[in-house]
Amino acid sequence: MDVARLRNDFPILGRRIHDRPLVYLDSAATSQKPRCVIDAVASFYAEHNANVHRGVHTLGEEATDAFERAREKAAAFVGARDPAEIVFTRGTTESLNLLAHGLARTVLERGDRVVTTVLEHHSNIVPWQILRSERGIRLDFLDIDDGGALRPEAIDDAPGLRTRVLTVTQVSNVLGTVTPIRELAERAHARGAVVIVDAAQSAPHYPIDVERLGIDFLAFSGHKTLGPTGIGVLWGRADRLRSLPPYQGGGEMIREVHQDRVLFQEPPARFEAGTPPIAQAVGLGTALDYLGRVGWEELADHERKITERMYRMANDRFGGRLRIFGPGPGAARNATFSFSLPGVHPHDIASLADADGVALRSGHHCAQPLMERLGVPALTRASAYLYTLPEEIDRLGDCLERIEALFARAPTRGNVANRATPDLNTAT
Repeated sequence: MDVARLRNDFPILGRRIHDRPLVYLDSAATSQKPRCVIDAVASFYAEHNANVHRGVHTLGEEATDAFERAREKAAAFVGARDPAEIVFTRGTTESLNLLAHGLARTVLERGDRVVTTVLEHHSNIVPWQILRSERGIRLDFLDIDDGGALRPEAIDDAPGLRTRVLTVTQVSNVLGTVTPIRELAERAHARGAVVIVDAAQSAPHYPIDVERLGIDFLAFSGHKTLGPTGIGVLWGRADRLRSLPPYQGGGEMIREVHQDRVLFQEPPARFEAGTPPIAQAVGLGTALDYLGRVGWEELADHERKITERMYRMANDRFGGRLRIFGPGPGAARNATFSFSLPGVHPHDIASLADADGVALRSGHHCAQPLMERLGVPALTRASAYLYTLPEEIDRLGDCLERIEALFARAPTRGNVANRATPDLNTAT
């Protein structure tokens, strides 16, 4: 993969930050957008803008065709049998809330067990905690080992409980851990559970085949997958989707409305109340086309090289001082690296790195249960993607060396390391 050539497709990567070339290492939070995606969204608004499904005029038909083509592309992207199994949402968060809401009304009863993991993003924890509070369900967390890997058989540790849902991330947004979805799904299905996969961090990096995974639902976000913000994809097996009630009420999701009754549409329309994110869906379709042209094997090889470079930089320059959490190189992981540097708060690392033109993330990364499991209040995260140059990892190393030296020289009293700890809840 010619990364240097590919970077020309991303206008923002030509920016300078504080008079330094931008090194963007925050792709786990959101990916940058290629010019073709930006142009697709602009072209839709400039030439085809109209509402979908109801209009019989030319613009309405063009908009509807473009919107439904995007649904077909999303279906092909995850290996769905039918585009009707694809629901457009605002993102992974809304998709998971839609599922929690629907399963609470159709599957879950007081005392039923929902199983998740300590690796999860808050979006895959909080909706189930709300159900625990409101509906009296039991919420259990599968633990990880010290290397950040899950133990799939732990789902069987409570044989006397009615396990109704397993909801699990495919890739950790903190550790980069790749979870064994197929084995987890087989164990959960053996207990009669519905299996939900949060693919927000996996969809940008790995090919997805929902049939091979053997799951019931999967969600991912467009903005992490080279697409626009405000658009997400929820895939569900056709029979599972038909069994769920509407999440919101309004236009488009109904067949008939009378004063005394309402009849709902079949999926996916049942779950797409109101005007959908049309331009965003068009942009997402273009983004998925772009990813297909890059090639999954080429992307995987590139990220393996970035991972090896990151660990080599950490070992050669810092020895054991720079600790990278999660699986090591060669393990099942992606190019997301959460790390700590002794004596330097993660927020200080991110702030000083920004002054050097390096974009990092700091905080609990919307994964406080995982932070508690790791025994840290916060971490700094560098997350690479297809446009990351190997030499940008060296730039990160240069930056971290300067930060470490700065704090080594700083006086004990009154230096930045001893100031009040920032509010981690504002830095997710």
